[in-house]
Amino acid sequence: MAKAPLENLKIRRWKKADIAAIVDCQRAAYPQLNEESLQDARKFELQLAAFPEGQFLAELDGQVVGYCSSLIVTIDDELPWHSYDEMTGVGTFNTHDPGGDSLYGSDIAVHPKHQGQGVSAALYKRRKSLLKRLNLRRMIAGGRIPGYREHAKRMLPTEYIEAVKRGELKDRALSAHLKAGYDVRGVHYAYLSDAESMNYATLLEMPNPRFDPARRLIAGAPIRKSVRKVRVCAGQYQMRPLEDWHQFEMQVEFFADAAEEYHCHFLLLPEMFTAQLFSLLPQEMESMQAVRKLAEMTEKYKELCLRMAGKHGLYLIGGSHPVMNEDGELRNTAHLFTPRGDIYTQDKLHITPVERTYYGMQPGDTLKVFDTPVGRIGILICYDVEFPELTRVLVQHGIEVLFVPFAVYERKGYHRVRFCAQARAVENVIYVALAGSVGNLPQVRSFLINYAQSAICTPCDFAFPKDGILAEAEPNTETVVIGELDLNDLAVQRDIGSVLPLQDRRSDLYEVNWKGKVEIVTVR
Repeated sequence: MAKAPLENLKIRRWKKADIAAIVDCQRAAYPQLNEESLQDARKFELQLAAFPEGQFLAELDGQVVGYCSSLIVTIDDELPWHSYDEMTGVGTFNTHDPGGDSLYGSDIAVHPKHQGQGVSAALYKRRKSLLKRLNLRRMIAGGRIPGYREHAKRMLPTEYIEAVKRGELKDRALSAHLKAGYDVRGVHYAYLSDAESMNYATLLEMPNPRFDPARRLIAGAPIRKSVRKVRVCAGQYQMRPLEDWHQFEMQVEFFADAAEEYHCHFLLLPEMFTAQLFSLLPQEMESMQAVRKLAEMTEKYKELCLRMAGKHGLYLIGGSHPVMNEDGELRNTAHLFTPRGDIYTQDKLHITPVERTYYGMQPGDTLKVFDTPVGRIGILICYDVEFPELTRVLVQHGIEVLFVPFAVYERKGYHRVRFCAQARAVENVIYVALAGSVGNLPQVRSFLINYAQSAICTPCDFAFPKDGILAEAEPNTETVVIGELDLNDLAVQRDIGSVLPLQDRRSDLYEVNWKGKVEIVTVR
């Protein structure tokens, strides 16, 4: 039975004092969306500041029961599909252009208690009035299809949309958009991280029948897809005996110099490359004691890598290093050092028998995504890449590049890591960079021999190298591997690739879920 329309409903523009209530309404309306796909109070404030005329809410007896947000843009009709982040400046509306010709509907939501009572229709009516008043050519949006998940087993998203348009199926979002007057121009993948919609979204358009191009004299430049390329340097580090700490510093700076010389954004060093410092310890020292002595050098290691990152302007993934945590547990921890002086960490989550037996290492339990200014990345240390669930969870949270520092003793161990890394690139449509150590440390029982062939792996499709290898080192030679990663290629291939492994997953049969909360770390 349909709910009765609301008689006392009032549609008005936002005020700053409304932001907290709008946040609450959003979370009530979208309980299934990932936290990263929702807006916080700060972003709503930025939206209001950027374009106050385009932000409306529905008020009933003093309570916010719905809202909508919008901005003005001009998009490139030759390539009309853009992600939500591209269109909205990651929700900040810094892409708002008063000289544009299209009203972009960023969001519309109605509190569940008041859905079906004409709230969204009233908000759309106000949006249409703004569209006509500003003489804009059209209203466009990316729309969710939350009912698709139930039908994904037997229907393509395009088939599902056509069924909704014919009235054979009902979708709580798409049906409302069609009723409001939108036309579906296309369907695309990865607009938002949206499990209910299987990460698909519609490209919606509503023409303004009263648009007068002669009156819109201000020309606006279209939002075009920016060229997003990242250059990565993976160091193949030579293990050689040291006489003092200064020699270690010189060797680390060699790799930082090389990365800067070739204008790289990221430098990746191997897992436990600091084990070279074992050669400064007494030869008779047992491995369990030696690795704890190495952990005591953590502050010197951090100071060195932080200085290299700042001096050379790099995001330096300093391999991994043994760290004693507050509970007295020894962890194998990767460190991300930034040019501005910040340090972020990712513990190894799966410990090998050797690490557990000879070093007393303990596994971590937190998975992190690092949202850097040049791309969203993840770090998995060596053995971790052999567990495909971890990479899939990271990809579900938006990573584009996976960094894998590794350390193995011989060729078989290397190929376990290498083949798994290549598989992760193919099945998730991401880049995977690997860096390992070579050489040996005579008389150091704790870390005798090493084998490596550092590489950068890609998906296997027409936009990428024929063998899925962007760059590859000669094995067991001290060198660097440098590759330029086109992140736009990933976005395109995820949408139009020869095969679509992310879209074609059978969530009706299986799921991969992280039992805790994946931490999204904003890196400046």
